[in-house]
Amino acid sequence: MATPNQKRKIALVFGGSRGIGAGIAMRLARDGANVALTYASATGKAAEVAATLSQNGVEALTIKADSGSAADIQAAVQQTVERFGSIDIVVVNAGILHIADVADFSLDNLDRMLDVNVRGVFLAVQAVLPHMQAGGRIITIGSNSAVRSGHLGSSIYSMTKGAVAVMVKGLAVDLAPRGITINNIQPGPIETDMTADMIDMIKELIPLKRVGQPGEVAGLAAYLASEEAGYMTGASVTIDGGMSL
Repeated sequence: MATPNQKRKIALVFGGSRGIGAGIAMRLARDGANVALTYASATGKAAEVAATLSQNGVEALTIKADSGSAADIQAAVQQTVERFGSIDIVVVNAGILHIADVADFSLDNLDRMLDVNVRGVFLAVQAVLPHMQAGGRIITIGSNSAVRSGHLGSSIYSMTKGAVAVMVKGLAVDLAPRGITINNIQPGPIETDMTADMIDMIKELIPLKRVGQPGEVAGLAAYLASEEAGYMTGASVTIDGGMSL
């Protein structure tokens, strides 16, 4: 059953075809929102998610877009507005991970991670603002690596996620006069196709001795997208089973 908070709302999820993004898209649809989602290459996965969204009685739209491309980001926003008329909720989940020792980290990989993980977040927020009204909700997906970088080769990834957390604080001040909130979720290890081969090793590092599920992050996102979260902005909320403690 649709909740009063999400019914007939319009959500755009950047990076919504797999893992955390797909989980958030499905939760928002279950709560009654029409959902547009972007994907970079996983056409089949995006179609599967869209079919699941439609089973909740809402409209779904899939958009091929590279979050490292300003033109693609703008086009995704425009297609969403053309289809639904406005945007109420934006989730910026698209991100990439490249692990390498600092001595071996290539300039191409550095630039690509900055383009998607930092520049792409800012551009997505900037692009949606003309189409959001007071009460709009923006949610970024960062990482607990912004506060705990404990793995060899993760320095650049941690830097990008730390940048997002700081950016969200500044954007919250800029957006407050418009009545739009922005908050950042910092997940720890979550069970997705990207972590499938590492779960047994990772869970030993987590006090709760398990990795998280996409639905758990989606539940937090649903709260941040709700009317009840209207007094919360500029926050980074870590959800990692106690790994950062």
